[in-house]
Amino acid sequence: MSEESRSEQGLPEYPEYAERVLEVAELIPPGRVMTYGDVAEWLEEGGPRQVGRVMALYGGAVPWWRVVRADGVLLPGHELRALDHYRAEGTPLREASRAAEGHLPRLDMRRARWDGGDAGDAAGGGGADRPQAPQAHT
Repeated sequence: MSEESRSEQGLPEYPEYAERVLEVAELIPPGRVMTYGDVAEWLEEGGPRQVGRVMALYGGAVPWWRVVRADGVLLPGHELRALDHYRAEGTPLREASRAAEGHLPRLDMRRARWDGGDAGDAAGGGGADRPQAPQAHT
């Protein structure tokens, strides 16, 4: 969405890179996730830290729980809210061992990670002009 149309709709305006990061976050289907590095690779710009910064500052406007750490650890300080979203969406989780602090599960990255396939279908459009997503790294 362009900055002009955002301001016309009374929505906040974001820096151009942030807008692009948030657009990718909105493409991720329910029940799937991308890492910060995956998003940066998709954009062919920045890196995991830059994507993380955007998500920390502006991520509340999108499904923030779908952009995650590569190790599958739930976002510190937001674990329970994220877990509610993951359970509601059927995101694959790995149950925590009894020794794990707080007994919180992790994301099952092998099954939950989205490689951007069928991005047009997930976004409700054709996606022909969108760059191909990176393949998931295991």
